[in-house]
This record gives sequence, C-alpha cells and structure tokens, in this order.
Amino acid sequence: MNARLDLFTNPVLGKFVKHFNAGARVAMDVGIPLATLELLELRVSQINGCAVCVDMHSKDLAHHGETAVRINLVAAWREATVYTDAERAALELAEAGTRIADGAGGVPDDVWLNASKHYSEEQLAALVVAIAGINTWNRLNVLTQQPAGDYVPGQWG
Repeated sequence: MNARLDLFTNPVLGKFVKHFNAGARVAMDVGIPLATLELLELRVSQINGCAVCVDMHSKDLAHHGETAVRINLVAAWREATVYTDAERAALELAEAGTRIADGAGGVPDDVWLNASKHYSEEQLAALVVAIAGINTWNRLNVLTQQPAGDYVPGQWG
C-alpha cells in the first residue's frame, strides 16, 4: 500500500502536523502515567481501524515494558482484570469520546463522573486532549492510507 499523501513532506500537512504535535504534548505534562495514555491511544486506534497507530502504540507499550497481556487485552478491557480502576475510567472515557455518534447525547455524565473520581480537572483536560488528538491522527492516517508495520519504537518522539 502506498500513502495517498506524505504527512510530513506535504507543505500543508507538514505544517499542520508540526503545530498539532506541539499542542498535543500538553497531555504529557500533568502526571497521567504514560502507559495509561498509550493504552488509551491504542484502544481508540483499534476502534477507528488505524493500522499505523495500532502498530505504533502497541510497539511503544512493549518497548516501555508493558506486558503482552495488557497490550493484547485492551480491545476487551471491560472483561479483563489487568487494568487499574483509573485506567478503566480513562479507557471508558476514550471509547465514549471516540464513539460520539453512537451515543445520542455524546459522552454520558456517568462516564465523565467516573473519570473525575480518578483524575484532577487538569488531568481530565489532558485526557480530552489525548482523546481528540489520537482521533485526529487516526483520521489523518486512514484518509491518506498510511501503511503500517514498519514503525520502530520512539521513531516519532
């Protein structure tokens, strides 16, 4: 498969990616564990069918020492016993924020309330940024048919 557009060398996309990445980094600065953010990004990418991001986040999780069990079970996290309550709340928020068309009212109040039990207001804002960010990346990659499989951990930061 060949990409329709190169996200990094196309003048318009390259400029967008540069600014978008700079803005998205704020989610890393509020004390949410990296594993939680990576699991969230992996799950959203699975939902959206973004092979590039599934490849990236599963490899980055493994590279940072995450177990194969936790990586592989994220697609079925509701039935898995290997996630903390805080991780589960983040995954639930990520799914609700990704499947907004499936829930007539958007993200349900009970999902937000559950997340707020585990995360501060600043951290909730970071989770919103991370969820919106990975959804944007998924759409960029799927729209332009970016090929997957060659990602090397740490390649993009």
